[in-house]
Amino acid sequence: MSKKIGLYIGGRRFDVDVDEEFAKFLEVQMENDFNIEGNNELKSVMQAYVRRTYELYMQNKDVKSILDKLEE
Repeated sequence: MSKKIGLYIGGRRFDVDVDEEFAKFLEVQMENDFNIEGNNELKSVMQAYVRRTYELYMQNKDVKSILDKLEE
C-alpha cells in the first residue's frame, strides 16, 4: 500500500506516493530537513540534498572499507 507525502517548495506543493513502510522513515527525515507546515525555499532544498548526499557518500566509503578488510 502507498502513502502520499507532500511538501511545499517555492510556493508549490509537490506530492509523492511511496510505500507505507518507507513513508514512516521519510516523514521523519523530511521533518529534520524541511519546514513541513510551510514553504521551503529552493536554497534549503539544495542544502538538504547536499547534506543527504554527503551522508550517502560517507556510508559508501564505510561499506567499501569494510569490504576491503573482509577481502584481506
